Amino acid sequence: MKKIIKTDKAPKAIGPYSQAVKCDSGLILTAMQIGLDPAGGELKGHDIESQTRQALENLKNILEAAGSGFANVVKSTLYFANLDDFARVNELYSEYFSDNFPARAAVEVPRLPKGALIGIEMTAE
Repeated sequence: MKKIIKTDKAPKAIGPYSQAVKCDSGLILTAMQIGLDPAGGELKGHDIESQTRQALENLKNILEAAGSGFANVVKSTLYFANLDDFARVNELYSEYFSDNFPARAAVEVPRLPKGALIGIEMTAE
């Protein structure tokens, strides 16, 4: 069985997917979040910092809606429009994770939804 996680504190799904799914085992898998402002549905700024912060805030709210949080994230995947942004994103990411870091992958992709600069997905307990 699975439980669909949904919160108004993160952007609504813009396709046939859920913000996150929680398995009976307690494992939570989030959909990739870009820096969409949940209030207006538009990208939060045109820079990597603004979009990264918003994507992380969206994930924080989704994980909280699932009864979890960043302390329980076991894996994250970061999708970059430009991998040259890695160092700046890493600085912002470390504001949300200070110890017991999750495993992480970072890849550059040719394009992200809505022209976003970054997309992030997480798996948590």
